[in-house]
Amino acid sequence: MKRTSIGVLVVLALLATGAGFLLDHVLTVMGRVTFTPSLLLPLLLLLIAAAALSLAWPVRASVRKGIRIDPFRATRAVTLARASSLLGAIMAGFGAGLLVFLLSRPVDPPVGSTVAMLALIGSAVVLAVAALVAEQFCTLPKDPDDSEPRDRAGDPGPAELGGGH
Repeated sequence: MKRTSIGVLVVLALLATGAGFLLDHVLTVMGRVTFTPSLLLPLLLLLIAAAALSLAWPVRASVRKGIRIDPFRATRAVTLARASSLLGAIMAGFGAGLLVFLLSRPVDPPVGSTVAMLALIGSAVVLAVAALVAEQFCTLPKDPDDSEPRDRAGDPGPAELGGGH
């Protein structure tokens, strides 16, 4: 499995920035109030970051000690880490788009909205970084059998096993 690419995270953040800006623009054109995320959302993102790290830590510990771990447990940990990094990039971009729209208006934005969006961006960046670290924790060392070329001369072939005349 390949690691999550930083380029993919940047592209997702840029797309989400455009979506956040567009959402607030459409709401303003329709005469509605701009979107302000709840202050509980940054807290939720930080809890997801803690969960991703706490699920990946035992995988890291078992790899370092050489203890066999359930592969499904490791797969769940790395899947959560990858999904969390994607979510972190999307939410950071979305919050940035909302903030850019608010700051581009001729009227000064409310302090509460600005704080909520800055908290969203900050916690989303923390989530993305924590998820990338958790994904790193789930990396297995290279298998020595994979790095060495196999010597096929010593392996019994089909003819040596009694078949293939």
